Amino acid sequence: MLIKSIELIEINLPLVHFFETSFGRTYERRIILVRVEDADGAEGWGEITCGESPGYSDEWTDSAWVTAEKILAPMVVGQEVASAADVWNLMKWARGHRMAKSGIETACWDLEAKKHGVPLWRHLGGVNQVIECGVSIGIQDSIAQLLEKIRVEVEAGYKRIKIKISPSWDYDVIKAVRAEFGDILLMGDANSAYTLADIDKLKSLDEFDLMMLEQPLPHDDIIDHAKLQREIKTPICLDEPIKSPEDARKAIELKSGKIINLKNGRVGGHTQSKMIEQICREANMPVWCGGMLESGIGRAHNIAISTLAGFRLPGDVSASKRYWHEDIIEPAVEVSSDGTITAPESPGIGFEVKRDQINRVAVRNVLIN
Repeated sequence: MLIKSIELIEINLPLVHFFETSFGRTYERRIILVRVEDADGAEGWGEITCGESPGYSDEWTDSAWVTAEKILAPMVVGQEVASAADVWNLMKWARGHRMAKSGIETACWDLEAKKHGVPLWRHLGGVNQVIECGVSIGIQDSIAQLLEKIRVEVEAGYKRIKIKISPSWDYDVIKAVRAEFGDILLMGDANSAYTLADIDKLKSLDEFDLMMLEQPLPHDDIIDHAKLQREIKTPICLDEPIKSPEDARKAIELKSGKIINLKNGRVGGHTQSKMIEQICREANMPVWCGGMLESGIGRAHNIAISTLAGFRLPGDVSASKRYWHEDIIEPAVEVSSDGTITAPESPGIGFEVKRDQINRVAVRNVLIN
């Protein structure tokens, strides 16, 4: 596979409803799409999933654009690789910048699957065509507003509800959710909002039988998480500190948590995700696919990777309509009444990219060849 060119396109998509975490509120997403083309004229699509500011990650839209355009894309364009799995190594010289790398790498996987005429999920080694879906609900203006949003998603059939929490939005909120909805599969995501000084508060959440508490402590920590896990019954799910297969191995050895949220962008793409999934599967540690408010292209890649055997828990792969008035793929991602998505059988990501719609919402683009 000879990569002839890489096109970067920034689009602006307003969210149907604001999304709030401990980092703040997001009303509109600035998303970088990646289109790769080979010498035969075939194309593949990926997405750089970083946020608009360096809150969740040290990568952000403008830094990722420069890095992809000036450094990473020139490393790949004009190179011939035996398979998409080799694209990661072309960019290995550049330290970090995994989300920018992932956008390019996943686009090459889509391209390769299309050239083979197979769906991406099968090409990646997926075994579960039907995946279970959960939803992530941000911090709301009131508990009543949160309960109403949860009611909508439960009635829609979603298998698991994740709510964002913070030190000012935790115990009473979770208590109200349990009182209203009983024993639904419920988890809390702290996005690094706590420290070990909050251990008594975090212990108090044990009474609610949460399926997991995601990333309660600092984003780069696996030591204090191990201390915390020894003190609380609720399983800790690691997110931000797991950026590589080595990170996963070390966290497992340290017993820093019992579950890993695996995000393509955070770890650098499908090749790295597959390696982490294998490490976790062999250690009997469940993984699930987290979301970054992706457009349909990033969402399609999330569906594909979620079909691997190690993805044993419902992920944040939900319907397009929860986020976008109009998605950039056809058909839009839909979730069945029983809370599942069936990975498509069409080649590549399995969805048609709506280039006309992309052009309407694009604010800049550049072609590297």
